[in-house]
Amino acid sequence: MDLRALLSIPYLLEAEAVETEPGEWLVRLAYPELPGCTAEGFVVEDVLKNLERRRIEMIVALAEAGKQPPIPRRPLASSDPLWTARDLGLSDRIAALLAARRPEI
Repeated sequence: MDLRALLSIPYLLEAEAVETEPGEWLVRLAYPELPGCTAEGFVVEDVLKNLERRRIEMIVALAEAGKQPPIPRRPLASSDPLWTARDLGLSDRIAALLAARRPEI
């Protein structure tokens, strides 16, 4: 499976809100099917972006090491991991890896 397909796999998302002090809440998000892929913070949108960055970086690192990430379900046909990587401000290296593997139309 190529990198584009690996980055298009949908993972289960777990969300938890934890009251750290009276009236103050911390958001914890995780992809439990990707061990160690978690993020937390106070603004849910920021936490979700951090989690997505971590997911992409984790999958790219595994692929570069010749390892396969967990594949609990088929990749989404409508996913555009290149757009996602650029939107998240990921390194140019990851965007270049995806662009290099982009199929010809």
